[in-house]
Amino acid sequence: MTPRRRATLRDIAAALDLSVNTVSRALAGKDAVSAETRERVRAEADRLGYVPNTMARSLVLQNAMTIGLVITNPSNPFYARLISAIEERGRVHGYSLMLMVTEDSAENERRVAEELMRWGVDGVLAVPVQHGIDHWERLGKSGTPVLLLNRDLPGLDADLVGVDYYDSARRATEHLVDGGARELYLVEEDLDISPVAERIRGFRAVLDERGITVSDDHVLRVPTRRREASSQPWDPIDSYAIGRRLAARIEPGSAVLAGNDYFALGLYRAFTEHGLSIPGDVAVAGHGDHPFAAYLAPPLTTVRLPAARVGTTAVDLLLERMAGAPPAGAPPAEAPSRTLLEADLVVRASTAGPAPSGARTGRTS
Repeated sequence: MTPRRRATLRDIAAALDLSVNTVSRALAGKDAVSAETRERVRAEADRLGYVPNTMARSLVLQNAMTIGLVITNPSNPFYARLISAIEERGRVHGYSLMLMVTEDSAENERRVAEELMRWGVDGVLAVPVQHGIDHWERLGKSGTPVLLLNRDLPGLDADLVGVDYYDSARRATEHLVDGGARELYLVEEDLDISPVAERIRGFRAVLDERGITVSDDHVLRVPTRRREASSQPWDPIDSYAIGRRLAARIEPGSAVLAGNDYFALGLYRAFTEHGLSIPGDVAVAGHGDHPFAAYLAPPLTTVRLPAARVGTTAVDLLLERMAGAPPAGAPPAEAPSRTLLEADLVVRASTAGPAPSGARTGRTS
């Protein structure tokens, strides 16, 4: 079947013997057009199936009413919640969302930045790969505000909205130590990104303060699966092999903090296959509070990340920047801000210690 040509303002004007300008003003609800004419125009527009051409409107107004969102890993539940919050908040303000995925590839990220510049989006929220800033600087200099999400990018003059991963790792580690653990391990990604670095820093800080020995052997890095230059989604198998090696040497009464709940899931299988009980022989905690965490046996103690608050806070700040954006090529009107939101420690049965003050328990999760 041959597709129908899209109805235009000219089609409505010809059918009603009106000028295109009158039709446009009627559809926009302008006072200069009578109520009777507005009603006739709207009825004809409905009959023809007329839909406003957003791209043409954007060219006239020099405003695309579109926010670009760049993420690295769409399989991460944190980013799924983040996307939903950003889309909902943007929609309230009349903005559409253009979603781009880099899979932690610097080459993909440069291509994405160029595409966003060509599309002329009004602002960009980006989870950066953390290798190179030139493409983001070009986008900013073109007059498009860029705001970083969840990961810092040193050297880039841009706002950041994310999670306080240093604090979240500190609180989880303190909980494990307070529960009686005297030998602790951290299982983390091998990606060179700020959330990983901050979690390691928080983990080490607590052990140093408590006088607990920590060496490089206590921070275990899980190799990131890659296809060419792109990273692949998390999988429990990534940490399972490390868990098996760790299970063979770990002392009873130890504890393991995982950088994400998928890694914790792999550790669960490795430890139970080796005959270790959780939390009797080894306590396990994670990061993310992914949907399956509360249904593991035992339910997993984990850090609940404020994905929705990160998204809404970022959209609100980006809209402020867009409203006061300086001309292309001019320096930013204000110094960039750094907003790190606190996460919640959700204590469940995988850790034997008492819930710290202010922590949520499994009964309320």
